[in-house]
Amino acid sequence: MERLKFLETVTVNEFKAQKGVSKIEVKQNPHTGKCFFVYGCETGAVSDKFLNGEVTNPVISQVCSPDTGDMFYMLHQRGEGGAMTLATL
Repeated sequence: MERLKFLETVTVNEFKAQKGVSKIEVKQNPHTGKCFFVYGCETGAVSDKFLNGEVTNPVISQVCSPDTGDMFYMLHQRGEGGAMTLATL
């Protein structure tokens, strides 16, 4: 399985403004234990690191699965995506 391709990353506030929603709710599937987020009547994926408390600076990225071509949104820790941050200005 290849790594996800990160297409675009925005802050949570930017995402809410783009989608015209006032809040994002992170929920957990009681059957699988996996987390997901809800915005309006749509859903997105949440990094497995969320439950460990490792998502302290959340962002939302549009990602693509190289295996299937599926595109979806994922909430994750800023900098989690394979690219090293050299500076924050």
